[in-house]
Amino acid sequence: MIKKLGPRKPRVPFAIGYKKYVEVRMSRSGALEQRVTNCIRLLAADGVEKAKSGHPGMPLGAADIAYVLWQKHLRFNPDKPDWINRDRFILSAGHGSMLLYSLLHLYGYDLPLDELKNFRQLDSKTPGHPEYGHTPGVETTTGPLGQGFANAVGMAIAYQVLRNSLSKNGKSPINHKIYVIAGDGDMMEGISSEAASIAGHLNLSNLIVIYDDNKITIEGSTGLAFSEDVRKRFQACNWNVVKINGHNLKQIDNALKGAGNKNNKPTIIIAETKIAKGSTCLEGSCKSHGSPLGEDEIINIKKKMKFPECESFCIPDDVKAHVKIRVDKLKKEYEERNEKFEEFMDKNPEIKKRYEEYKNKKNIDINELLNIDFKKDKIATRSASGIVMQYIAKKVPGFIGGSADLGPSNNTMLKEYPSFSKTNRNGRNLHFGIREHAMGAILNGMAVYGGSVLPGGHRGGLLPFGATFLVFADYMRPAIRMASLMKLHVVYVFTHDSFFVGEDGPTHQPIEHLWSLRTIPNLDVVRPADARETAAAWAQAVNNDENPTALILTRQNIPVLDRAKYASAENLLKGAYIISGEKDRDNLQLIIIATGSEVSLALEVQQKLQGDGVSVRVVSMPSIELFERQDKNYKKTVLPADCLKKVVIEAGVAGGWYKYIGADGLVFGMEGFGTSAPANVLIDKFGFTSDKIYSQIKNRFDF
Repeated sequence: MIKKLGPRKPRVPFAIGYKKYVEVRMSRSGALEQRVTNCIRLLAADGVEKAKSGHPGMPLGAADIAYVLWQKHLRFNPDKPDWINRDRFILSAGHGSMLLYSLLHLYGYDLPLDELKNFRQLDSKTPGHPEYGHTPGVETTTGPLGQGFANAVGMAIAYQVLRNSLSKNGKSPINHKIYVIAGDGDMMEGISSEAASIAGHLNLSNLIVIYDDNKITIEGSTGLAFSEDVRKRFQACNWNVVKINGHNLKQIDNALKGAGNKNNKPTIIIAETKIAKGSTCLEGSCKSHGSPLGEDEIINIKKKMKFPECESFCIPDDVKAHVKIRVDKLKKEYEERNEKFEEFMDKNPEIKKRYEEYKNKKNIDINELLNIDFKKDKIATRSASGIVMQYIAKKVPGFIGGSADLGPSNNTMLKEYPSFSKTNRNGRNLHFGIREHAMGAILNGMAVYGGSVLPGGHRGGLLPFGATFLVFADYMRPAIRMASLMKLHVVYVFTHDSFFVGEDGPTHQPIEHLWSLRTIPNLDVVRPADARETAAAWAQAVNNDENPTALILTRQNIPVLDRAKYASAENLLKGAYIISGEKDRDNLQLIIIATGSEVSLALEVQQKLQGDGVSVRVVSMPSIELFERQDKNYKKTVLPADCLKKVVIEAGVAGGWYKYIGADGLVFGMEGFGTSAPANVLIDKFGFTSDKIYSQIKNRFDF
């Protein structure tokens, strides 16, 4: 009897085992890799479908790119999402968030499958767009297009600063890359051009952008509004440019192998893709951009991809095993790299000490700043700020920043330190050029770099600052809003704060900007009254790492108030305080609230009224936000509700001041734009003289 033989098992190298051998064979044939990319696609599609809301087209189209990047190039440890030496991955096209969430789940981050099923729902870890500090593995909040791209430039700058600060003989334990996936929308937004220009100028060679070029936006083909040659644009900005088929895994792999630290240039990989790749009827269609694909279409896709048609959020065992091999390898690499990191630090104690100083934030002593000798009776708060900044730079090694080409006007140059440049990575003065929007987003990237992405994580690393004229805060408002949303430790220095700018005219005279900034949640807006309050404001900005701070400073010289006569400037930390006058509520007849340069004016008005026997209290209110954080008793003590006669003096629109003075209160502010004339002429024209304010108060309240 002849025995019938079954299929012959191939010879298997003993060292790898049969299961591993099968996986290698499948991988080489592309079958398993295609299965993983399809799994990523379907997880994203199922998440959007269950939510009945979202953007499925981008995740389906970019799945091949994301798979190759995460499986073969990105270095991370899902158990240590705040590891300083991890590669950073930024999904600038944040509307495709289900792509990122699918990757985070597959590759072992603390993001259970139930969270993918809870996409876009209340209190889920999978909000509509990725949010920093909310979801483990999310490096920065993205969604407003171009912001993530510019954040990545900030991260690349921070990397260069930290790497070179912690180096010896050209060697550093800091070594990783910054990866971005950006889309057509990112390329269209002007902020990406600003950020790309400065990245190329600074030779940020460890920055790698993958451009998911699917040529589709919400309205249809990008050809409707976008026909520029992106390759030539980035070449002109001093980038390495590679063009590939974004669905060819080998081309993606080869492009990524050649990217990073090449020719001292950042790299952009232009990957031509199809939106909703794999869809049976919506591939390449703008209809897949921002709407669920539909249950019937998802069933058809699953059938086409040989996934269970009636099962949602399916992750086959072979897919799990495949990504686990990668994660296990990365965890082992993490241990090895960490061991080398510690060895380097132990051999170089001076660098270890420097690293600890970066990592562990120290507070500034406010008394040290308050005791600075400004050597003048009158000084612009922008000038006082510049003097204070020199002290801070000596105490805080991570204090770094610059201006949008206004350093001499903003007084933000750190005089004892060089400029950060393509040839000097140890510089602490950044030159952003005339690029306010990119400056704001770059500061955000620098702030999140090195910090934990988990709630309660440390806020060490760098303390970035950026400066421009207050009127140009409009140009960077989207980035300020993002910093406030993420509660980043960033400081903005806004000078030339009112119509006192004078001859430059209304285009440069900020009128509505104070209240415009005050409407942004989590942003501390501080307008100090003199040099001493400016010092206190800087202490608050440095020591408060819970949210960003905007310092609003004068161009013109104003008096340095005699603190032997008036209350201490340390009270600025409370947001508002009684700087002068009646403290006994029973005798109080009038409260004058003022900010910034108008505080000294309010004190002049107080003297005139007191001469008439009127009991007047002057309240310096440099920061509404800080004041609102005080307890009710303190707030009632400073601004008692039963004192109905209240006045505000501020060289801007009235905004929300009536909350503090009531409908019967009087605001001396601006009702329209300024005009071009010398400042002293404008002071009289707009009524900001003690005589005119005194007269109006007397007439209004019958004193």
